[in-house]
Amino acid sequence: MTTAPAAKDVSEYVAEAGRLAWKVPNLPDDVALRPVRSVGIIGAGTMGGGIAMNFASAGIPVRIVETTQEALRHGLKVVRANYQRSADRGRFPQDEVDIRMARFDGRLAIPDLADCDMVIEAVFEDMSLKKKVFTEIDRVMKPGAILATNTSALDIDEIAAVTRRPQDVIGTHFFSPANVMKLLEVVRAEKTADDVVATCMALAKTIGKVAVLVGVCPGFVGNRMLFARQAQAMKLVYRGVMPWDVDAAINEFGFKMGPFQMSDLAGLDIGWSKDAKTDNPIRDALCEMDRRGQKTGAGYYDYDEQRRPTPSDVTAKVIREITGAEPTKADRREIVESCIFPMINEAVKILEENKAQRPSDIDIVWLNGYGWPAGKGGPMFYGDLVGAKAVLARMEALAADDPAFAPAETLKRLAASGGRFVDIETGGLKT
Repeated sequence: MTTAPAAKDVSEYVAEAGRLAWKVPNLPDDVALRPVRSVGIIGAGTMGGGIAMNFASAGIPVRIVETTQEALRHGLKVVRANYQRSADRGRFPQDEVDIRMARFDGRLAIPDLADCDMVIEAVFEDMSLKKKVFTEIDRVMKPGAILATNTSALDIDEIAAVTRRPQDVIGTHFFSPANVMKLLEVVRAEKTADDVVATCMALAKTIGKVAVLVGVCPGFVGNRMLFARQAQAMKLVYRGVMPWDVDAAINEFGFKMGPFQMSDLAGLDIGWSKDAKTDNPIRDALCEMDRRGQKTGAGYYDYDEQRRPTPSDVTAKVIREITGAEPTKADRREIVESCIFPMINEAVKILEENKAQRPSDIDIVWLNGYGWPAGKGGPMFYGDLVGAKAVLARMEALAADDPAFAPAETLKRLAASGGRFVDIETGGLKT
């Protein structure tokens, strides 16, 4: 029987995991990279502008497209302000602001990107819109251009299918704010060419990202696991556990933000529109009250002028009215296990489906993209600290309430054999 890694080995494990993430076993050693001397970005909003900054900062010219002159002007104004803030903090000389901004070329039509070596779509997360954009870029982009989508969860195979060159299509999932966050999920679709994968991995290093190659599935690696955590956090609320109690337990575990703190920061109205009825009626009710998160001064929490949160009586009342549950307390250990162990279970399913290259890649995703506490080494490493038997026991209890959280078969085998999560072998990344 192998033993779980000791806490003192965390830094060594993470360093090795970081080195391994760059290795793509099934990629030919002699694959030639496609030249990327210019990049087109579709969308100059928060994500598009942030993505563009990575390339401009690395010396790569960027042509960025918006639908209106005002939207383009605003987007470039935000980019300049971001650069100016960095210069004011001494991160680079003041004259570097103008040097970097000179690498931006703002346009109002997608055909203006035709001669770029790579184009990254960063429009609203809507499949029909993304298909429309890819139909257009397929029509206008030069042969051999890399066609990338920044989708965080949508089916890239479906997006690629609207083009005549699916071999050129890939996912480049940047994390917000894209000019700051280190992680880049490079998503290989079913027909993505080897040289496109190799080029995007090399390009990630050029722009200072930590890249992890993953396969196509809902939410890819990071968000797919996050969805499991969010679902269990909401189940706790439906039992009467208050959002701030859930967040407090996750904060104590080591995350700077819990599920509901994170939702308030992102905005509760993401994916919501007025009078909409979604699968989260609590969120719907809060949004209808214009409690849409930090930006409106209220969401799950109430916020003061400095955006400091306090538990909300209004939210507590909404929860009681919708769930019928009286407020109750839950043991923090139970909250942590109910939210964290499903992430580990989902990660095992991802590995079973060969949507990640290796267990340590999953840990790199969560350490660099989601604020996993560094001392706990990532979900796979942490799973070995607590042991597969403990994870299995909690998942069996959660599955009794909801079969969607049934334990992965590999989890059952690990619990029976004493095996380790970090040693799970995959059949190589499958698309």
